[in-house]
Amino acid sequence: MCGRYALGIRATFVRHQFEAHGMPVADTPDDDDVRQTYNFAPGYHGLVYRADVPDYGAGNRHHGHGDATERAAEETEEPPSQMDANETRYKIQAMKWGLVPFWTKRNPDYGSVMKTINARDDSLKENRGMWNTMKKTKRCVVVAQGFYEWLKKNGGKEKIPHFVKRKDDQLMCFAGLWDCVQYEGSEEKHYTYTIITTDSNKQLKFLHDRMPVILENGSDAIRTWLDPKRCEWSKELQTLLRPYEGELECYPVSKDVGKVGNNSPDFIIPVASTENKNNIANFFSNAKGSAKEKGEENVCKKSGTELINGGIKFEHEKGESRATMDVARTEDNAPVPVPASTAARNLKRAHGEDAVDKTDDAPASKVAKSHSKDRLGRVSQDSPEKKSADKSPEKSSNRKTRSATSNNTAPKHSPGQASNGSQKITNFFTK
Repeated sequence: MCGRYALGIRATFVRHQFEAHGMPVADTPDDDDVRQTYNFAPGYHGLVYRADVPDYGAGNRHHGHGDATERAAEETEEPPSQMDANETRYKIQAMKWGLVPFWTKRNPDYGSVMKTINARDDSLKENRGMWNTMKKTKRCVVVAQGFYEWLKKNGGKEKIPHFVKRKDDQLMCFAGLWDCVQYEGSEEKHYTYTIITTDSNKQLKFLHDRMPVILENGSDAIRTWLDPKRCEWSKELQTLLRPYEGELECYPVSKDVGKVGNNSPDFIIPVASTENKNNIANFFSNAKGSAKEKGEENVCKKSGTELINGGIKFEHEKGESRATMDVARTEDNAPVPVPASTAARNLKRAHGEDAVDKTDDAPASKVAKSHSKDRLGRVSQDSPEKKSADKSPEKSSNRKTRSATSNNTAPKHSPGQASNGSQKITNFFTK
C-alpha cells in the first residue's frame, strides 16, 4: 500500500494549508500541471513537497550520477538560493507517480514502473539497493487527501474499497523519495516519485498489513525528513518510517473507484452516509416517469456522467484509456491500471502472477446475473458469451466444440416463447 489515493484539490490550496502549518513554500506548480482527481492512480502527476536542491539531490554529486549531457545542463542552472543565503527553501513540484532511477537510459516499460510506486521501509535499512542514493539525498513528502485500500472477502473473490483519511480532515503527508532522469538522446527531464510503506497500525490491520508512512504536518519529523543537510542515511531517519500513531477514519466507499479513470467527490464519502442516502433517494424519485428517465439518460451520455449504485454520479476522465485488472501484490490490494494494448502480458511477467480479467466495478456473480447490462440498459464489455469463451478449451472458437459444451441439447428458451411456438406447430398439424 498504497496503490490509489485521493487528490481532488489544487496546488494553491495545498500551499495555503502547508504555510498555515509552518511549512514554507517558495514555489508552486500551475494547477493544470497536476492531476486533480479523487481516484489518483500510478502514472498520474501528483504534488511533491521537497527541499529546493539540484536534480542530483542534496549535498555533493555522487560518483556516476548523470552523464556528461546531464552534468553540463545542470551546470548552467541557477543554483538554489540556499547555497548563497545558507537558508533552506522548499517547494511543491509536479512529479509522476512511479519512480524511474536517474541511471535509466530508455523509457522503461509499464511493468517496471509499477514495481516502483512503493518502497518498503525495511528495504532502506541496508546501505545498498536501488533506493540507496535517493534515501540519502532525494527525500520528499507526497501530498494526498487520503488513500484507498481494498478489503478482501469470500476468499478474495470480492474486494470492498475503503477510504482512509485523517480524523481531523488535514492533508496527509506521505514519506517519499524522488528522482530526476534524462533519457539518452533527449533533453527533457522526467521527475518521478515513490511512496514509502511500513507495517499497518492496529486500526488498519483488518484491512491490509501495509500502509504508507504518514508524517505529521508541520512536525519536527517532516523537517528532519526533508533536511538537505542530512546527506547520509541514519537510524534517526529510519525510525521516522513507522506506523501512524494519530487518529484515522476508515470506511467503505463506492466500488466504482476501482476502475481507473472514474472520478467523483462521492468516492471519498462513506456508502452508508446521509449524503449518499440522499443521492439514492433522489435517484429513485427521478426514475419515476419513462420520459424523464430517458431525458436524464441522454444528458448523462452527452456529459460523460453515469448514474450508478443508486444515484452516485461519476465521470470517466478524458484521455484515460487504461483498463483495470486484479493482480496479486504484496503492498496493496488496489486494482492495477493496465495499458489497453500490451500491458496485460507485461504485467503478468513483471509480477509473476496471473492477472484476473475483471475490474472491481462489480463481483463476477453479479455481472453474470445482470446479463451484461448496467442500470441504464447499456451492454458492458464482459458479455456472458465472452466469459464462456474465456473458460472454454483452446478450441472454443470452433462451432462444433462450442455446441458440445451444451451436451448436444437444444437451447433453452423462455416459457412464453416455448408455449407460443408449440401452439403454432400444433395448429399447423391439426389443420
